[in-house]
Amino acid sequence: MPYLLTHFWPGGTEEQYRASIAAVHPPGGLPEGQIYHAAGPTEGGFLIVAVWDSKERSDRFVSDVLMAKMPIEGGFAGQPEGRSAEIANLATA
Repeated sequence: MPYLLTHFWPGGTEEQYRASIAAVHPPGGLPEGQIYHAAGPTEGGFLIVAVWDSKERSDRFVSDVLMAKMPIEGGFAGQPEGRSAEIANLATA
């Protein structure tokens, strides 16, 4: 079942986002199992939204890749505020 994951990094910047993504995403693509990725600045920080093909792949990426590489030089520091959900409806244009 598709799985939605959001991370909000308080005080985060686009420069920190780009440094972080360069360290944890494969060049020119998405990690295995991630089917959608969007990110941008918002009030008070930086928001990242990812859709995964399963909760298991999302959990594996977060623990084995993202958090394992933290802190990333020039990237986000600390822990993000996260939300997640099993997706009830996934529509595309």
